[in-house]
Amino acid sequence: MSSDLLDALNALEEQKGISRDVLIEAIEAALVTAYKRNFNQAQNVRVDLNLDKGSIRVFSRKDVVEEVEDDRLQISLEDAKVINPAYQLEDIVEQEVTPRNFGRIAAQTAKQVVTQRVREAERGLIYEQYVDREDDIVTGVVERLDARNIYVGLGKVEAALPVNEQIQGESYHPHDRIKVYITKVERTTRGPQVIVSRTHPGLLRRLFEMEVPEIYEGIVEIKSIAREAGDRSKISVFAHNEEVDPVGSCVGAKGARVQTIVNELNGEKIDIVEWSEDPVVFVANALSPSKVLDVQVNEEEKSTTVVVPDYQLSLAIGKRGQNARLAAKLTGWKIDIKSETDARELGIYPSATSTFIPAHDEESDFDDVAVDLYQDDEE
Repeated sequence: MSSDLLDALNALEEQKGISRDVLIEAIEAALVTAYKRNFNQAQNVRVDLNLDKGSIRVFSRKDVVEEVEDDRLQISLEDAKVINPAYQLEDIVEQEVTPRNFGRIAAQTAKQVVTQRVREAERGLIYEQYVDREDDIVTGVVERLDARNIYVGLGKVEAALPVNEQIQGESYHPHDRIKVYITKVERTTRGPQVIVSRTHPGLLRRLFEMEVPEIYEGIVEIKSIAREAGDRSKISVFAHNEEVDPVGSCVGAKGARVQTIVNELNGEKIDIVEWSEDPVVFVANALSPSKVLDVQVNEEEKSTTVVVPDYQLSLAIGKRGQNARLAAKLTGWKIDIKSETDARELGIYPSATSTFIPAHDEESDFDDVAVDLYQDDEE
């Protein structure tokens, strides 16, 4: 048993990174418990596991005292000196008490301890592997579904995709490959628990980092994201190099880059707008695909009044107010949208403090696509 166990411990140390000495200490502690349980012994004992010699020995440990109160834990000084004249008070006397059939029990116990420690070590390695991947995107395979969660295989661990993290209207089937965003990794008694999401704004950020080299390399930066998962999202981007078009980089040739992300999110509409430190410009951009005539800013209340052409009022507000709501989330500014006619009647447009936002004289191909995508917002 000792030779096989020694080989197994050496292999575990190399393959799993579990120290042999740590395993031996754990086995010895487990053997003490096994000895007391199997031989109804309440005495203080020590197990010596010597794999090199192939021996397993059990020693009772008794304190040397003047007057014995419990002979299972104590021994008188007189009796101790019979064993060895050198013993003094408060010394510990050890005597071998190894049972004849203890080897079989030891083998079973050692196997259980090693199996348990290997399982714990593997769980620890998995936890360490995935805790560093929080806020990252991974590709997994749908393994099973229940009433509350979808379980996604990520290799050595099964991640849970809760109902509130699933995109409404998406259907999932076993063996489907999906991209998910890791939101949380926790230690539990059953091993590491990984929680993933399909609705988190971070998923959109990571998808753009994967598809747009300029973002991955730091040339273009995603400044903010507003997302209503499964329906529509807005992201603001900024280029650190003036010669780079941040929006065009994200859209790609003929919309190829953004379309790949839209397909991954099963048709979720995505507005890409240019970020600006000027709230007038940023708010106007955020209301894309609507054209904006004027933006008036109230710094104290962090609010804006936006004037749009009459025929684009519905587009600016969006279906059920979605476009305006997402623009407000994206910019961090409150947005009150007025039609040009209403603004003139209220006397707020044009005004001395108004900032005119000229409409584009020429619309890009992407603008045409965007208006076409969102023409149903005017309903």
